Amino acid sequence: MTAPFRIAIAGLGTVGSGVVKALAARGDDLSRRAGRALQITAMSARDKTRARGFDITGWRDDPLALADSDADVVVELIGGEEGVARQLVERALANGKHVVTANKALLARHGLALAKLAEDKGVSLKFEAAAAGGIPIVKVLREDLIAHGVDAVKGILNGTCNYILTEMEASGRSFADVLKEAQEKGYAEADPTLDVGGGDTAHKLCLLASLAFGTAPDFASVAVEGITHITADDIAFASEFGFRIKLLGVARRVGDKIDQKVHPAMVKARAALANVSGAANGVLVDAGEAGSFFFSGRGAGEAPTASAVIADIVEAASEGTQPSPVFGRPASGLARLDPADGKALASPWYLRFEVLDVPGVLAAIASHLAEAGVSIESMIQRGRAPGEPVAIVMITHETAQAAVERALKAISLSDKVRARPCMIPMEA
Repeated sequence: MTAPFRIAIAGLGTVGSGVVKALAARGDDLSRRAGRALQITAMSARDKTRARGFDITGWRDDPLALADSDADVVVELIGGEEGVARQLVERALANGKHVVTANKALLARHGLALAKLAEDKGVSLKFEAAAAGGIPIVKVLREDLIAHGVDAVKGILNGTCNYILTEMEASGRSFADVLKEAQEKGYAEADPTLDVGGGDTAHKLCLLASLAFGTAPDFASVAVEGITHITADDIAFASEFGFRIKLLGVARRVGDKIDQKVHPAMVKARAALANVSGAANGVLVDAGEAGSFFFSGRGAGEAPTASAVIADIVEAASEGTQPSPVFGRPASGLARLDPADGKALASPWYLRFEVLDVPGVLAAIASHLAEAGVSIESMIQRGRAPGEPVAIVMITHETAQAAVERALKAISLSDKVRARPCMIPMEA
């Protein structure tokens, strides 16, 4: 009779508790899928006394002790790119144990080294829950869309930012007001910097790019811009032009190089990504001759993320002695990512200027844009009382980012410009 597949769980927060509850509720069916009984044998968390609604099994005060237990798989749900989380994963792999993790920051920083360690030891390192929550995008990129290769991945990968932008559009309220509400509802952390600054999206994008293009994770090459500067006016103007503003993670081939960036982008209102609302996530994959594929669903929360973790546990239990490569290819075969010059890439741009409503301002802006080779496709100007700031909004023809930045740097030096000019690329 096949021995049970023993599970040790580090971290019993929202996701960890969800994993325990789901295994308790559907353990028999999941065990049949795995081909062997799934059995939790050890747990660890910061507070043993906290009421969780389930019995504590095989408690360890020190989470690192899980790596030395009799478990077959260690589920790391602590989080963080260093410290205990990294030590636990490294020790568990070194001890020949499978690892399932939702830790995108850890893998974005140390994924290549951990993949090599897992493959050297002949064990699995699985991370479906680390990118886009319950959407099975890791498996899709690693195993399914491989026939023709992937040209680009674009995604809404952070539910907090998407909730904020959705609510700003629906209510016309400011970023600060909606962020406060998101914190009160539990959609945003007390310190939301990682989310609204784009860092969380960048961690996830780094992993998806590695899977899509066969490159080693390279977080340092991701250009990152968050949404803190987006105003209700920007969102309203975007709507007038037929667009919505979304925080996107974009990874694409540019010749033989890869461009990775996280930024607010103008997305056509009828596009699939534009209609991902609230705290949901969405991913668009351009798979070359196979066409485009769109995936959407809940990107966080107990049930969707626990579902992804359990799927990885079942897969690890059923793989036997031949685990699949961590990033779809053997770690030794992952190419070094050669970053493209993102600022040389051309796109149309949304530009907003807050200026004094006095004669000559528009002509001066147009002159600086022309000198940088930026041509204007359309424009909106709102009139106000003479001498008060007024918004001038433009959509440009396709222009390299570097040229737009050069023009805006010159424009911002004018004493008639009352705020930093806003520039947002338009993604197809």
